[in-house]
Amino acid sequence: MRKSLAPSALALIVACFAGSAFADTNLQFVPPVPGNVVDSKVVYLTGDGDRVSWKAVISKKLRGSSNGIDFYQWYLSIYALRRGAYRLRYQSPGNGGPLSAVTRAPGAATWFPMQDIDFSGVGSLMQPSVQNLVVQSNEAAADCGGATVTVFAGGPGGSVVQAVKITNFCDLGATIQHTTEGDVVRLYGPYYAPNAPLCCPTKPEATATLRYSGGKWIESPTYFKIE
Repeated sequence: MRKSLAPSALALIVACFAGSAFADTNLQFVPPVPGNVVDSKVVYLTGDGDRVSWKAVISKKLRGSSNGIDFYQWYLSIYALRRGAYRLRYQSPGNGGPLSAVTRAPGAATWFPMQDIDFSGVGSLMQPSVQNLVVQSNEAAADCGGATVTVFAGGPGGSVVQAVKITNFCDLGATIQHTTEGDVVRLYGPYYAPNAPLCCPTKPEATATLRYSGGKWIESPTYFKIE
């Protein structure tokens, strides 16, 4: 029969876990997250065994308002836990995509591009026990704009790199699927054949699978553009 823990021992364990969680949530971000935090996610870009936690943060900062519309600069910041604080390793805009810098339109109280970004999920896409972060984003001006799904990975010297990005007109989303052969990315959005107008996608609701195999990314079917 399994023995029950003494109340004092149980209290000590609970206190340790609670203290650890409390300490983690109160760690500083260096430099601070720009704007207001919208969402955050823990990801182990260098594996679970090295005890290095990474935290990805989505935030936004108001740039201006016009005719009841608020215009924001969105940010994706990826921090690594080092020396008692979360220290910045990658930020977009600044270190590359998927976001660009929002600028004011000449002679108008509007800012472009209009942006949105969200986490698609976390999965071990390239090697077991080492996680990748997947985000989906959209930037638009006069038309429906362009959509991007970006896969991030840990790089040399504790850096963060874009492992691959997939682009599409108007819209593109992604989810992580866990299969017997490993994690894959399920892509979904409208498919446009070459020269198809934005108003009329060739296939309004297309789905494809993105997987990493043999050192390269493979999409099947090839509905969306791999960059």
